[in-house]
Amino acid sequence: METDPVCRMKVDPSTAKWSSEYNGKRYYFCAPGCRYMFEKDPERYLNMKGPAVRM
Repeated sequence: METDPVCRMKVDPSTAKWSSEYNGKRYYFCAPGCRYMFEKDPERYLNMKGPAVRM
């Protein structure tokens, strides 16, 4: 399992519908909104310790 960098939900890469690559690494998302937010400012989410949004 991977962790969605925006909301911190666990995501199974083999079934994830949404993903994005940044600096040579693929990130997986639970929803298109999380992917959109990540792609707007990836460093913000990669440097955060806790959830960035409340779902």
